[in-house]
Amino acid sequence: MLRPTLRLILGDQLNPAHSWFHTIQPDVVYLLMEVRQETDYVRHHAQKILAIFAAMRDFARHLKAHGHRVRYVAIDDPSNCQLLTGNLDALIPHYQANAVQYQAPDEWRLDAQLSAWAQSTPVPVTMVDSEHFYTSRHEAAQLFQSRKQWLLEHFYRTQRRRHAVLMESTGKPAGGQWNFDHDNRKPWHGTPPEPPDFRPQHDHSALWQTIAASGIDHFGNPQAQCFRWPLNRTEALAQLDAFIAHTLPHFGDYQDAISSHGWRLFHSLLSFALNVKMLNPREVVQAAEVAWRNGLVPLAAAEGFIRQILGWREYVRGFYWAHMPGYTETNALGHHHPLPEWFWTGKTDMACMASAINTSLEHAYAHHIQRLMVIGNFALLAGLEPQALHRWYLGIYIDAFEWVEAPNTLGMSQFADGGLLATKPYVSSAAYIDRMSDHCKGCRYDKKAKTGDGACPFNALYWDFFARHEPQLRGNHRLAMVYRNWDKMAPEAQQAIREQAGQTLMAIEKKR
Repeated sequence: MLRPTLRLILGDQLNPAHSWFHTIQPDVVYLLMEVRQETDYVRHHAQKILAIFAAMRDFARHLKAHGHRVRYVAIDDPSNCQLLTGNLDALIPHYQANAVQYQAPDEWRLDAQLSAWAQSTPVPVTMVDSEHFYTSRHEAAQLFQSRKQWLLEHFYRTQRRRHAVLMESTGKPAGGQWNFDHDNRKPWHGTPPEPPDFRPQHDHSALWQTIAASGIDHFGNPQAQCFRWPLNRTEALAQLDAFIAHTLPHFGDYQDAISSHGWRLFHSLLSFALNVKMLNPREVVQAAEVAWRNGLVPLAAAEGFIRQILGWREYVRGFYWAHMPGYTETNALGHHHPLPEWFWTGKTDMACMASAINTSLEHAYAHHIQRLMVIGNFALLAGLEPQALHRWYLGIYIDAFEWVEAPNTLGMSQFADGGLLATKPYVSSAAYIDRMSDHCKGCRYDKKAKTGDGACPFNALYWDFFARHEPQLRGNHRLAMVYRNWDKMAPEAQQAIREQAGQTLMAIEKKR
């Protein structure tokens, strides 16, 4: 009797180009599982659950159509014990399997779970590479082992050289400089128009009914009848092509812009497809570079987009694996305020926060400046607990998996690691939000006022943040100007600002 090998495929490993699938092997059974273990470790947005389940089911159909043996454990399967390892324990004797294989998980908790399980399993268990990233888990740590700080620019230039991306034959960077970030900070005033939404549309009503009936806790709008996220590689490639042709030409100019008149603007919305591995980062980077070399997009647009993938995405993954376990518990500034209730409803009078949170609740997505300089900025200034914010980000965003989300939230956004990732806290008063968005024009708060009933909460919270964290932050050379300006204020002005901040924090507590 043929004793098969079981190969586990996780919900973020939906890559039909993996070498596993190059040949049809009758003695291999591919396992995909919908389990409460994965839906329940944080409270997730409805679209995130729906997207991953729908994509997993489509991937299983794809494998079967190409002749592979597949066992799919649905969320409502009576035999489903709702744990990856519990289901594996049941399926090994069911198939009389002689071995188990799995692709390297990207999240530490799954890596630890499967590694520990493998030690006590009666059949050989092997982990193979996911064949997705440019770099290995620990490559960044090796690169930075002799350096005092992890600087993205050093990592990014190393990757550009290694993979010959946006490089000239002379060994110099295209255009004579490595980074065009200075050209990527324009506000958007309505022109050029936001491009059409080229993503696919699906009706997932039946699947959503199954998910809801299973009792999975969730939040946000499922949009099940008009679902806009890709199910498979074919749809993801079509989305990539549309982005390169219609959207990338303007991405560079407006990648930091925020507008109440467009939630997508010129962003690719490819992060979900990338993070579940429908797309390979190499083909995405290559498509952007080819478009530039063919004269279809400006260099600043191509470089800014490529930097997010070849640079930041790979960098934060290496950072995550170098600092886990324990990184997700960091709270260097001692912040402990709970998240306000309006993080779950969007009902706040701050126009910028209301827009960013309602966009997130409606679409399971917000772009990086909304995440960092609106929601994250407010959370840091207000001293919200970083672990609570981490769980919120991990649950609400469709592209959020811990390897990429935790460093972005706890390090870049909340400075909870004390400066391991970011060289300074990324905070601002209302001035930055006004410069990059149109929200302040329609807001009930005065963007210029620091104190008084109508003062924008960002302003007093900004100065109060630096005042209360002076022992930790005054020595940071990048904050010297901030403290010089604080020192120039009269003592009574400082006191008024701190009292205003205290009133704001009390109001937040009451609105929970």
